[in-house]
Amino acid sequence: SHCVQRVIAEDPEWSLVVVPQLTELCLQHIIQNFEKNPIIDRLLPEHQRKVLDKLSTGLPLSVTANLIHDEDYWKRCCTQRWKVCDISNYGNSWKRMFFERHLENILKCFIPNVTDPNQVLELIPLCKEYVWKLEIDQLLPPLKLDQKEEEEEEDFDDSGSDLELSEDSMHHYDLGVLITALPHLEELDLTYGVKDCGMNFEWNLFNFTYQDCSNLAVALKKCHNLKIFKLTRSQVDDDKARLLIRNLLDHPSLMELNLSHNLIGDKGTRAVGKLINHSKLEILDLCNNQIRHLGAQALAQALATNSTLTSLNLRLNCVEDEGGQAIGRALLTNTTLKSIHLGSNELSEPTATLFSQVLAQNSTLTSINFSCNHIGLDGGKQLLEGLMDNNILTECDLRLAEVGQESEYLINQILRANQERARLKALQNPSVKPL
Repeated sequence: SHCVQRVIAEDPEWSLVVVPQLTELCLQHIIQNFEKNPIIDRLLPEHQRKVLDKLSTGLPLSVTANLIHDEDYWKRCCTQRWKVCDISNYGNSWKRMFFERHLENILKCFIPNVTDPNQVLELIPLCKEYVWKLEIDQLLPPLKLDQKEEEEEEDFDDSGSDLELSEDSMHHYDLGVLITALPHLEELDLTYGVKDCGMNFEWNLFNFTYQDCSNLAVALKKCHNLKIFKLTRSQVDDDKARLLIRNLLDHPSLMELNLSHNLIGDKGTRAVGKLINHSKLEILDLCNNQIRHLGAQALAQALATNSTLTSLNLRLNCVEDEGGQAIGRALLTNTTLKSIHLGSNELSEPTATLFSQVLAQNSTLTSINFSCNHIGLDGGKQLLEGLMDNNILTECDLRLAEVGQESEYLINQILRANQERARLKALQNPSVKPL
């Protein structure tokens, strides 16, 4: 009998089609030689997709920046480089995330007199259309001279001018050329200091020089689209604050200013008071500075006639009752401020007495913070009395304010009723955001 044999291929993927299609060969060639011959726009959509899915994320930005707009490609670039990628912080754009974070990393590691400035300058034409926000939480000073050079300099000069020399030699990278060349820049968040310096800590690593301030001030004046400016933890004193604010007066776009955790006193705060009514400022944060009652009075004078500011944070200052009462009097006429933070300001009963009147009359304030003050039992009763007819306030922080459990409980009951009222109002009118 004739035996019929079957041949079973060991390779389950085996096929008679052993020669790739010419189309596939062409696409592979395009992918492999994309840097030299970046053809993408002339391909059919399905071919573009295949090329973009296989392109290397290590291609030079000079090739890809203004040619590739596909979000999936930039998503691969981001996820391969950073573990945490929250696209919601970047206008839901992967390309924007990549260029903002790439530029931030270069600036954070830039060492004056060591790093080539062309690293930044050559990136400007590639990234300028995709950068809307810069958050730079570290700016490095120039490298310190080594021990031998220092000793030689000391041998030549014992005049005691070491302080001046260190000040002159500690200037940071001038951001002016960069930020004025970014047409869409709306938010700038800076900290002049060094992160994770460990045992190499020295105070001059955190020295924001007057020259740094002058360079930054000139640049800010030219950033006409800037809406949010934050300069925190940078030892900004009165003179530097006044210089910055002089260049921000009548700014066409600025809506939020954050100068928290600095060294600003009453003189600098007076300049801020002037800015309030010479700008479109809506949010002002001066937390943890050195503001006393004179500075608070200057802010109060501006608040009394202001019609744009909605949030003011003066936490961790020392305005005391004289300053607190001045702000309270301003809020009797102000009709725009919604939130005020006066925590840790050495306030006591006289301020609470005046704010009792504010709570009874003001129909705009929704949030007040008096935490970590000495409001006292009588002060708590005064605030409670003022809140009796108030149906607007939804937050009143009285932690560690010594107001007593009874007053705090009754105040919280009123606040809960106001919160529920605000919630129902928001449901009836969806265009109004819930508080």
